[in-house]
Amino acid sequence: MRGVILAGGLGTRLRPMTLVTNKHLLPVYDKPMIYYPLQTLIDAGIKDVMIVTGTEHMGDMMNLLGSGKDFGVKFTYKVQDEAGGIAQALGLCRDFVGDNDCMVILGDNIIEDKLQEKVEKFNGGCHLFLKKVPDPKRFGVPAFENDKIVRIDEKPVNPQSEYAITGIYMYDCDVFNIIENLVPSHRGELEITDVNNEYIKRGKVNGSELEGYWSDAGTVESLYKSTTYIRDHMCIGECYSKEEKDVFKKRASLLNKE
Repeated sequence: MRGVILAGGLGTRLRPMTLVTNKHLLPVYDKPMIYYPLQTLIDAGIKDVMIVTGTEHMGDMMNLLGSGKDFGVKFTYKVQDEAGGIAQALGLCRDFVGDNDCMVILGDNIIEDKLQEKVEKFNGGCHLFLKKVPDPKRFGVPAFENDKIVRIDEKPVNPQSEYAITGIYMYDCDVFNIIENLVPSHRGELEITDVNNEYIKRGKVNGSELEGYWSDAGTVESLYKSTTYIRDHMCIGECYSKEEKDVFKKRASLLNKE
């Protein structure tokens, strides 16, 4: 399986922090944001990773990450000349993925779960990772019938469930044929929700719920929340007493339920 990190976009919700840098290079506690989705792919056993980003910050991205040698993986870079939607960005990876399956993760997604078992069991089609959230209106939301996903509504006014489609997906190589035949949305973009709904029509979608922490760190609030969670959850050094570690764990547990 090949890995794809989509790290383009203008980061408008994080301005002015993103006026001079790509949002995926911003720090989330003690690491650049893009390190977290990269670690998700590495932990899943993926060794070949394509990183897609815009022309204005490609040099910074390459300077940060290099060839992948330091991470034990191989990086390939692809420039997205203009914003055209998540599906459009994924479509740029066709030659890189070839006939393989791929795990796609948005560069601002931070998760706690380890996904190697899901990767090993993937058997074609599309696999979506879900998370129960308090504000599903902000996301693509799955509708269920008898525990089966029957459609995905993008940012619905009246969500049909409490779940969000997270920015982590697994696809077989047929995803590129689907993207090739997409019609741009009213925003003029190729929407990943349309890709997922096409797989649903074909009866080739499975989903599973993430158990641990998940956030897209693409807003000021979610960036702060992710930074706080990682600090409180990961601070286990000798400089902290047992009582302080217990406080950190309690905070992390509360944040994970929000």
